[in-house]
Formats: sequence, C-alpha cells, structure tokens
Amino acid sequence: MSATNAKSSHRFDWAVVAVATAAFGWLLDKAGLPASYLFVAMLVGLGYALTAPGRVALAPGAFRVGQAVTGTAIGTFMRSSTLSGVGTHWLPVAVVSAATLAVTLAAGLLLSRIARVDPATASLGMVAGGASGIVAMADELGADDRLVAFMQYLRVLVITLLTPLLVPLLFGVHGHGAAGGSGPVLGTATGWALTVGASAAGVLIATPLRIPAPTLLGPLLLTAALTLAGATGHVQVPPLAREAAFALIGLQIGLGFERDTVRRIGRLVAPALALIGALLLACFALAWLLKLTAHESLLNAYLATTPGGLPAVLPLAYGSGADTTFVLAVQGLRLFAMVLAAPALVRWLLGSAGRGRTITRP
Repeated sequence: MSATNAKSSHRFDWAVVAVATAAFGWLLDKAGLPASYLFVAMLVGLGYALTAPGRVALAPGAFRVGQAVTGTAIGTFMRSSTLSGVGTHWLPVAVVSAATLAVTLAAGLLLSRIARVDPATASLGMVAGGASGIVAMADELGADDRLVAFMQYLRVLVITLLTPLLVPLLFGVHGHGAAGGSGPVLGTATGWALTVGASAAGVLIATPLRIPAPTLLGPLLLTAALTLAGATGHVQVPPLAREAAFALIGLQIGLGFERDTVRRIGRLVAPALALIGALLLACFALAWLLKLTAHESLLNAYLATTPGGLPAVLPLAYGSGADTTFVLAVQGLRLFAMVLAAPALVRWLLGSAGRGRTITRP
C-alpha cells in the first residue's frame, strides 16, 4: 500500500471511530445509558482490536487528557449544596457509604478467588460508584483496565435495566424517563477555562506529591477544593469536553482488547453476574439501614444506595417523586469517596495479601 493510500485509510478509520462514537453515543445517551460515549467508544475500539489490529492507535497523551478532564468533571460534583443535602444525617450516610465500599471490595476479593483474576482487577471491577473514574485509573493501579471496564459496565447495565422495573414493583411508583440535558453542548467560556486550567494544574500539583493516579485524582481534588470554596460558582465542564474525555478513555480500553482477553471475559460473566446480584441484595439491606437511621423513605434510601451510577439513578428519582436532593447528596458523596478511597484500599489489600497473582497482557 502506498503512503498516500495508507494515509487515506488512516483518516477513514478515524472518521469511522468519530462518527460511530458520536452517533451511537448520542442515541444511547437519549435512551438513558450512563457514560454512553465511553461505552460506545470502547465497543468501537474493541471492534478494531479484534478485526483490524494496529489500524487505529491512540496516542498516550490523548488518554491522559481524557483522564484529567474526567477528574475535573467528577470534582464538580462535590458542591456545598450536595453536602447540605445530607444535613444532620451525615453519620449514617458516611457509615452506609463505607459499608458499600467494604462490601464491593469483599465481592472483588471473592471474585479473584473463584475466577482466576488478580485482586486489583477484581476489586476495582466490583467497586460500586464512579465507573468512569475507576476505569480511568485502573491501569495505573496495576489492574487490567479491560476487565475492570467489562465488570463495571456490566454492573451499570444490569442495574440500569433492573431499577426502572424494580421501583414500580417495590414502591408502586413510576418514572418518566431520562431527565433533560445538561446545558449547551459547547458549554461556556468559563467552563472551558475551568476544564483546561484545573486539568493542567491538577496534574502538575499531584505528580510531585506522589498522589495515586495523579492524572485523574490531581484534577479531581483540585476541582473539588475550588468548588467547595465557591471559587467556581456553578460552572460545569462543557458536555462536549466531558463526553470526548469519556470517549478517549473508552477507545483506549477497547483498543487494548485481544482474543485472549475476550476468552477471559467469557469465564468472568457467570461469577460476575452472581456477585452483582449479591451486591444488589447487600445494598438493599444498607438502604433499609439508612431508612431506619436517617428517617428517610425506603424509596429515597434505595435510590441513594443503588450501585448503578448517578446518571442512571437521578432521572428515575426525579420522575418517581423521590427526594432528589437527598439521592444526589448520597450518590455524589459515595462517587467521590469511591474514586478517592479505591486506590489506597486496593494497594493496602494487595500489600496485606503479599504478592498476588498478576495478569500478563497478551
């Protein structure tokens, strides 16, 4: 193939990636799938990895940009209004959030024993909350980000499908579908300034401090601090930047798949589904505990503790008449805590267990 033809083919491949991710990501977003662009980009990358390996490659710098912007976007969830939504119930909320993390890590350790997966990959794959953030940092923590992504989005998919069915059955209320959009796609000038400034500054600050996964957690911590201090007002990361960052992460993960990885995933499906079912039951028990200690309705507590992700739960909470502020507060705090605590806890677990098994990438 001549250099001209190769260049033309390269452009065509990237056009396919961009158009497919944008089109199907938009459709699935309208259908209510959380992080739809990350999910679609992962599938597109998987398709290229299995059918035409090497034809599409993502520069490492692009993946780091995706991590940094994702961290900035997650950091904006930590608003003072979110904290005030918890109010006097902060202690039971904190206990339930910590218990959720403990249950998911225990599920991960059990999965590592029964499915021949290393503890880091299994634990991060089972962590409930902040799927995009967990996936973005998985490789830096020594986990197989492909398997982590599979387990995270299998959980999100199962719970996203089940929750709209369970809420009417358990509580006799009905949702009204997805909520409205998150503002202009292009965002605002201040939103772009926050995204670029916090992403760059967060990485520069976190790297010399040896913060785990600095490309993600540096911008996240900096943005959260600025948001709580009131320095950012109600500025948000522009939807275009946020979804593009998610897509970069998804594409990088998808391109890393190979046939051996797909076979390994096949062996994971049954035990992962069983543990997701157990996780749902455990979180329902925690919801009952939250109902008793925080004096909230079981509907509010159930939606606040459901391990399905904030974007999936909030529209249903709004449409079912639940206390959306309380649900947002608990889910937002848990998302933030999960992404922050997971790296340290996974490393502690690995250190306690000694040198664990590792996955050798094919």
